[in-house]
Amino acid sequence: MYKITLDHTTFAFPDLKMLMAKATPLRSGDQLAGIAAKSMEEHVAAQMCLADVPLRRFLEEPLIDYEKDEVTRLVFDTHDAGAFAPISDLTVGEFRNWILNDHTTPEMLTAAAPGITPEMAAAVSKLMRNQDLVLAAQKCHVVTKFRNTIGLQGSMASRLQPNSPTDDLKGIAASIIDGLMYGCGDAVIGINPASDSVPLLVNLEKMLDAVITNYEIPTQSCVLSHITTGIEMIERGAPIDLLFQSIAGTEKANAGFGINLKLLDEGYDAVRSLHRGTLGDNCMYFETGQGSALSSDANFGVDEQTCECRCYAVARRYHPLLVNTVVGFIGPEYLYDGKQITRAGLEDHFCGKLMGVPMGCDICYTNHAEADQDDMDNLLLLLGVAGVSYVMGIPGADDIMLGYQSTSFHDVISTRKMLGKRPAPEFEQWLEKMKLFNAEGRILQAAPTHALMKLVG
Repeated sequence: MYKITLDHTTFAFPDLKMLMAKATPLRSGDQLAGIAAKSMEEHVAAQMCLADVPLRRFLEEPLIDYEKDEVTRLVFDTHDAGAFAPISDLTVGEFRNWILNDHTTPEMLTAAAPGITPEMAAAVSKLMRNQDLVLAAQKCHVVTKFRNTIGLQGSMASRLQPNSPTDDLKGIAASIIDGLMYGCGDAVIGINPASDSVPLLVNLEKMLDAVITNYEIPTQSCVLSHITTGIEMIERGAPIDLLFQSIAGTEKANAGFGINLKLLDEGYDAVRSLHRGTLGDNCMYFETGQGSALSSDANFGVDEQTCECRCYAVARRYHPLLVNTVVGFIGPEYLYDGKQITRAGLEDHFCGKLMGVPMGCDICYTNHAEADQDDMDNLLLLLGVAGVSYVMGIPGADDIMLGYQSTSFHDVISTRKMLGKRPAPEFEQWLEKMKLFNAEGRILQAAPTHALMKLVG
């Protein structure tokens, strides 16, 4: 039992799980689950009570039963006691102060990351304002490599997302040209396929591989199919760079995706065996999003933001190149409006980086949410300041296959310009070599006969 008395009123929370839920900034998903604070007074009381909880307590009181959940077992069984030692005597509130302290360096945060559990990361974020989340995330540096280098200070990469509702190769190629000419695609050229036909998906992989190979682009490709399909494509000889899978924060929610840790292990071993990276072997790509566990009735009373942080424990097991929180995709039932989407995006980015995970964000919303493109502009700028590893580049910011709104090629280049950010260095050199950009990172006027035009004949 956790208790605190404020102005002669005692607030009691039966366990750490409920304390965490009540301390979470308001969001519609937790209201839907019946675990949100009933008043601002209860919320503040929970925050104050949580601030006094020792970090060690999270190693003594699992929020989801160890015996019943393999994600909980993963968190506890892989916890690095040595990395945790320098912060082991801190409370959650003291942990917040330690992170924000000017004397705590990025190197110290990197060293501590293996000792920080998802619940610790979630807890400290619940005590932070948006400004704190941005400032703290700036100090968390996570660098990964495949054919280029993602996550360097001063850089902001982008996923070129050339989706087609019919998987039309010419339409996809046209979107790829458009994105490359805006300097997008250094994180990955990634297609969400409309079909699950393995022969068609293999053809998509081959097309992407041909583009990257023929034009010597220092980037990587991914067709975002289910991991079992990806494994089958590898067995058929498909040129897969990154293996993709959506993941969740509980065993039951992952089962809803048709996966478990054993299957992820199998996929990881399969894609690593291809040795397609030139600079590094970070070859997994994961996507997450607050609300996924609740939407499948698999949250076990845990608030949606803490469930999201548990995804990052799954992700870091596989040393991914990219992890992407698709922050507003699930809908207003889980993040109601632009304010909640903004808060969630900043939380996810900070918590993932704090745990040592390379975080990007699909800054997005569905058309029935109380949000608009101005909200996305605001979150994009905040995440750019926070040092986000990568964001999405989608033609017109409107994904015509998935039917949601995100960020455009123009948004990416505008944000880089405003914040002094650059693409991945190897990709930037290619842009200059192809006479698409100059040495100052500005777009050159490309003639209609540019070599890339051959992609669409």
